[in-house]
Amino acid sequence: MNDWKTKSIETVYDNPWIKITHREVINPSGGDGIYGVVHFKNLAIGIVPLDEELNTWLVGQFRYTMDEYSWEIPEGGCPLGTPPLEAAQRELMEETGIRAQEWTKIMDLQTSNSVTDEKGMAFLARGLSFGEAMPEETESLKIKKVPFQEAYEMVIDGRITDALSMLGIFRVKAMLDAGEII
Repeated sequence: MNDWKTKSIETVYDNPWIKITHREVINPSGGDGIYGVVHFKNLAIGIVPLDEELNTWLVGQFRYTMDEYSWEIPEGGCPLGTPPLEAAQRELMEETGIRAQEWTKIMDLQTSNSVTDEKGMAFLARGLSFGEAMPEETESLKIKKVPFQEAYEMVIDGRITDALSMLGIFRVKAMLDAGEII
C-alpha cells in the first residue's frame, strides 16, 4: 500500500553508478512535499569468507565519502541484470585473491531505504583457495586475516561500521551460534 503520490520527477544528477532525482510529491497526509531519491545502478555485494579454522578476511581502505579509513568484508557492485553470485565471486577474487568452492547466500538488505533504493546481498564463502589479489585502479586495499570472533568483536566495539559488513558478520555469527556452520 503506497500512500505517497508522485507529481513530478526531475533528474538532477546522473553518472555511471548513481542517478539522483528530485520529486514533487503529495505525502500520506495529503500535503505537498519533496523527496530526493538516490538510485544505484548496481546491487551492493558483500562476502564473508570463512576457512575451516573459522578465520575470515577483511579489506581496509580509505573511504572518500566518509573521509576515513574503513575495515570491511570484501565488497563490490553487481551491475543490475548480472547474476549476484557471479559478481560476488569476482569481487572476492579481485579484492583478496581468494576463490571459494562453496557459496551460500545469507541475506538480502536495503542499505538506507529512506533516501536510496540501493539493495544489497551478502554471501558466505567456504572451501577457500588462495591466489593473488587484483584490485581495481581506484582501490588501495589492505587485506588482513583475522579469527572470525575478532571480526565480530570489531563490529561490537565500533571498529567496523560499514552496514553491509556489520550485517554479514552478524548473520554469520548467528549461523555459527545456531550450529548451521561447522
